[in-house]
Amino acid sequence: MSNLPRELLDHIVDLLHGSKTPLRNCSLVSKSWVARTRTHLFAEVHFQTTESLESWKKTFPDPSTSPARYAKALSVGCPRVVTAADGDSGRWIAAFSRVERLELGGRELHARGWEVAFALFYGFSPAVKSIHMRWSSLPFSRFLYLILTFPLLEDVTMINCHDGPPTDGDHSDWLSTADQSQNLPMFTGSLELLLRGGMGLIVDRLLSLPNGIHFRKLILSWFCEEDVSLTMALVEKCSPTLESLDVSCNSCGTFTGHLGLHG
Repeated sequence: MSNLPRELLDHIVDLLHGSKTPLRNCSLVSKSWVARTRTHLFAEVHFQTTESLESWKKTFPDPSTSPARYAKALSVGCPRVVTAADGDSGRWIAAFSRVERLELGGRELHARGWEVAFALFYGFSPAVKSIHMRWSSLPFSRFLYLILTFPLLEDVTMINCHDGPPTDGDHSDWLSTADQSQNLPMFTGSLELLLRGGMGLIVDRLLSLPNGIHFRKLILSWFCEEDVSLTMALVEKCSPTLESLDVSCNSCGTFTGHLGLHG
């Protein structure tokens, strides 16, 4: 096996990208195989429980040598635990510097201390292109600041399960933050909003970005009449690039629609 060309060995491992057990076996064949198998074994990392995070820390105590750099997708459902881990290990989350898809959500988003947890994710990976966030009863401003820290961000999904009116916290420097940034994301992918308290706060902020928004796809769920006019505003703003519009109404009967705008 050692006489095989490197390209052929890599190709063999790549063919097993969806098979965890064979990949683990390959990593035991030779040290030279470890790096290639890790690109697939750790392409997606999920921390949904305290136990999963503690297991990772025990297995890979040194963030600088952990396989975090191979992760392309990171899902976190226990941000407060991540906060504690980061404090113990020193910018532990920064080791995931090549993540392209970030998912944040979980019951702990109700708990106190989320401000510190989310601050850890600000710009942690410059490669992030997709963010999916699910929360309840948290200020929108924290999520708005978060998405501005990823210059390559294309796709944004925001799901708020709280039935009450949305909160916004301190957003007095939202526009100044956006104006001062030299690397604002262009938002050229998809925007999905399911906000039970209404889309007003988040849409107003997005429409105010100095570089504009250029989404190709909008997926919107209405929960109040005001969302209708906001949808029209989003469509108008994105009209030069918009290709697809999916709308569902959850406040007055059931309506779902799909609109193809460019071919």
